[in-house]
Amino acid sequence: MIANLAEIDPKRVAAILYRPEQDADTLLADFTRDLARQGVRVGGIVQRNFKGANGTKTMLVLEVATGREIPICQPLGSSAMSCKLDTNGLADAAVVVSRAIKRHVDLLVINKFSNQEASGRGLRDEFADAIIAGVPLLTAVPEKCRAAWRTFTGNVGTTLLCERQVVERWWRDIALRLPRIPR
Repeated sequence: MIANLAEIDPKRVAAILYRPEQDADTLLADFTRDLARQGVRVGGIVQRNFKGANGTKTMLVLEVATGREIPICQPLGSSAMSCKLDTNGLADAAVVVSRAIKRHVDLLVINKFSNQEASGRGLRDEFADAIIAGVPLLTAVPEKCRAAWRTFTGNVGTTLLCERQVVERWWRDIALRLPRIPR
């Protein structure tokens, strides 16, 4: 759980709750790309998943500010149907998120709070750093991790439906509250 919750603006933390059949990754990627085109300083990472010709799953994250691809899974072989999380790729992703927090971006996106973060690993520290820093944060949380997210945040923040117009409405409200910092 994050300390000093009383000092955190709860509206600055938003989690898109999604079910397995919903594509929160594409929603986050498209939304952040569109904001960046509008001149919003967006930082962090979004996830992309691919299936190889042999059916193996490949995951990578894209650095929002640059489009740089960071592989976050190690293929287990041609007969495997899944992948193993690549700790080096995850460490690279953590550096990207930490840099965005230090740059005080207008919006920080961290692809998701899922099983790794729920169990105390993954990008959990970076989530905490962002929330404590007061950077507007947008992430996705699978329904199965909802309770872990609430416990982690101390129930701070808002949950959003996995719908573009809902995310846009949240952002419009947040954008109005942002201090105007000369670039």
